[in-house]
Amino acid sequence: MGMKVIVVSGGVLSGLGKGITSSSIGCVLKARGLKVTAMKIDPYLNFDAGTLNPFEHGEVFVLDDGCEADLDLGNYERFLDTNLASDNVVTTGKVYGAVIEKERAGNFLGKTVQIIPHITNEIKSMISNVGIKAGAEVTIVELGGTVGDIESMPFLEAMRQMHAEMGHENFLFVHTTLVPVLGTLQEQKTKPTQHSVRELRAQGIQPDVIVARSEKPLEDGARRKIALFCDVPVEAVVSAPDAKSIYQVPIFLEEQGLTDYLLKRMKLDLKPDGLEDWKVFLGKVMKPKHEVKIMLVGKYMDQRDSYMSHYEAFTHAGAMLDTSVKFLRVEAESLSKADNRALLKEADGILIPGGFGVRGTEEKIDAIRFARENKVPFLGVCLGFQLANVEFARHVLGMADANSTEFDAQTAHPVVDFLPEQKGLTKKGATMRLGAQPVLVDEGSRTAELYGATEISERHRHRYEINPHYIDMIQEKGLKFTGRSPDGKRMEVAELQGHPYFIGCQFHPEFKSRPKRPAPLHLGLVKAALEFSQRRAR
Repeated sequence: MGMKVIVVSGGVLSGLGKGITSSSIGCVLKARGLKVTAMKIDPYLNFDAGTLNPFEHGEVFVLDDGCEADLDLGNYERFLDTNLASDNVVTTGKVYGAVIEKERAGNFLGKTVQIIPHITNEIKSMISNVGIKAGAEVTIVELGGTVGDIESMPFLEAMRQMHAEMGHENFLFVHTTLVPVLGTLQEQKTKPTQHSVRELRAQGIQPDVIVARSEKPLEDGARRKIALFCDVPVEAVVSAPDAKSIYQVPIFLEEQGLTDYLLKRMKLDLKPDGLEDWKVFLGKVMKPKHEVKIMLVGKYMDQRDSYMSHYEAFTHAGAMLDTSVKFLRVEAESLSKADNRALLKEADGILIPGGFGVRGTEEKIDAIRFARENKVPFLGVCLGFQLANVEFARHVLGMADANSTEFDAQTAHPVVDFLPEQKGLTKKGATMRLGAQPVLVDEGSRTAELYGATEISERHRHRYEINPHYIDMIQEKGLKFTGRSPDGKRMEVAELQGHPYFIGCQFHPEFKSRPKRPAPLHLGLVKAALEFSQRRAR
């Protein structure tokens, strides 16, 4: 049969939801029995997402092999229930770096290295290798940015070439555009879509499917106008209205016949819809029986995508428990304000996520102390885990100036310190302790109970660790380290004795959460928050 490729591009403006569109197409095709993989092309010059500011680009998503990727990789993994790798991430930096290395090695036999064919050949090779390595029948390729951007042009040219080389039935273009509503008549405007498709055609590409993003479902007149002016069949114009949950989108696509259209277009067998389990999960997301309030005290709250995987992990956990998780989102630096302090007493659970830098850390420590002293269910992840130990050292062990050397290099009690292998490093990119690492968990611990195992694997992203000098002192007072690295040197999980739910973990469990397999520690927090809420109501 050969591999099929579906490219998802975007026009008019960024942030239209190409990642969710790509993930959803992969989801519905997988539900029809196809083996699907997905990859993201980011046209920026960075080699990877590891050094990008969360305020600018949202969450950095870490893969098993340690690749620091765009948050869309998280959507692919969740919707396809799969684990991806660094090959599934392509950036301009990676492409040009690979070509320059080949040039330096003499691979081009003295020829002048140019965008065409050398850069485009490298792009085509990277796309093909992902599908081949995964043994995929269909490879979904999301092209980041917006059609018309200078940095996207080499990628579009490479895809135009691939379409010609692979053949029409093996290579499809899905274009995502905006259909805005203007004026008092509330008329859906198709002109931005027409102009966007014209820009795509100028690159030699004719879209096969148009996904029309709009506030409300696409009206029949607008659908027909897009089909006429953009030269696509009416059934290939798909409405993607704003959804209450991103997990509705595969159902939207399936109900409009997109899956059947794609299968026919690719000359693949029409297999029955296999989304029943997905619909059951969605039903629990949309109509929960209970509600809990989880307070998230973060450093990058102005950019909602900065904590995307946490939000999704709680959605997965809530669905399993028939519970809606309402987030009380608080910027750490503003926690001292009276209205935000009041939210601490309103919260059924508190999450302190990861982050870097000293800003907001004292306020995070205050929130941790509140959770510990008032027996509010608590989960600390990465930085949250480290600060939980700092808080415990300060207020239980009496070490008033205890701190992390990340924030105070001269502290008398460096409870959190640099990883030994990090000392002397000068490069920031891809130099942290990254990716999936084994963790040994104490039998009988709350963590072992939640995972149903005493050996687990979770993804990491950190430079600092609990200072071994303080481990025994901390444990003697009741904060037990119930998870460690296999060599016993690195503390991975801490649980507070006598507290209904107080857990910190050095790793990021949110990255491996799936709709039908929620992250165990997030599931534990939601369950504990539900019990806390019910006790408070009695």
